Amino acid sequence: MDPVITSGRAAALWVGLLLILLVVLSGLVVRQRRRHKVMIGDGGVPELVQASRAFGNAVEYATPGMAALATLAVVNAPLLAIHLVGGLLFLGRVAHAASLSGSAGPTFGRSIGMLLTWLAFVFAGAALLFYAIG
Repeated sequence: MDPVITSGRAAALWVGLLLILLVVLSGLVVRQRRRHKVMIGDGGVPELVQASRAFGNAVEYATPGMAALATLAVVNAPLLAIHLVGGLLFLGRVAHAASLSGSAGPTFGRSIGMLLTWLAFVFAGAALLFYAIG
């Protein structure tokens, strides 16, 4: 099998999972909007603020992560590198979103989520620089 296709499939797995996570988080925002009859903004409803931030934060970090995964596939990075970045990013975003959805205060899940996300970004950034220079 062509290694570029294999790398692309590995990236597609993680991008697909991240997109599904975003749809789930968006659905939670819609559910809170309907429950509290708020069509625009957050209406000052704490549950809606939390759901909106969980979704917004996921979008803010998942989007550049998905771009990094796609670029890793384009440069034919090893499958291990793509799965490492994708796995760290996905687990980080799930941990962060789950914790933020449950509590507005600082939590272990939010801290771990950010740490895993940053690790994914640092690893992806270093790998992409390696491929750009090397």
